[in-house]
Amino acid sequence: MNPATTERSDAALVSRLNWLRAGVLGANDGIVSTAGLVFGVAGATSDAVALFIAGVAGMVAGSLSMAGGEYVSVSTQRDTESAAGIAADAQTSPLQAAGASMLSFVLGALIPLLAIVFTPVPLRLPVTLAAVLLALAVTGLTSAQLSGTRATRPVLRNLTVGAFAMGITYVAGWLIGARLQ
Repeated sequence: MNPATTERSDAALVSRLNWLRAGVLGANDGIVSTAGLVFGVAGATSDAVALFIAGVAGMVAGSLSMAGGEYVSVSTQRDTESAAGIAADAQTSPLQAAGASMLSFVLGALIPLLAIVFTPVPLRLPVTLAAVLLALAVTGLTSAQLSGTRATRPVLRNLTVGAFAMGITYVAGWLIGARLQ
């Protein structure tokens, strides 16, 4: 095989893995942080408008934070790659990682946001919990496939972190809501 061809295919693989990693991380963060946020608000109120406003604000802030964080992080990595003599076409792309992270955060955040806002009050939390846990299982499975590992550990890790975040924030919202009423 021609070394130049191998180098180009390696650069393409690095680029693809870069945005896939950012995408999976962004989706997972969008799911967990938005689920935690809306569960916390749901602990204090069942008002769909308040849940929607909090969820959308969290989604916008989170997606911008993720994109900015990815851009800064990957820019630092790219600076290091340049200083270590890695060819420009083999380096990671800060804009690509930021865009993938932002978009996937929004897509992930939509799952708990839509589930909690459009489900009737008596079913709101169980339906949202089921939707979030299913989505987290998918991101855990995707992460395992991208890294070539068995799915059990990443899936269980995602499910545990997500359930913990929703549980803790619900209790915090409930405690605050009970004190304010």
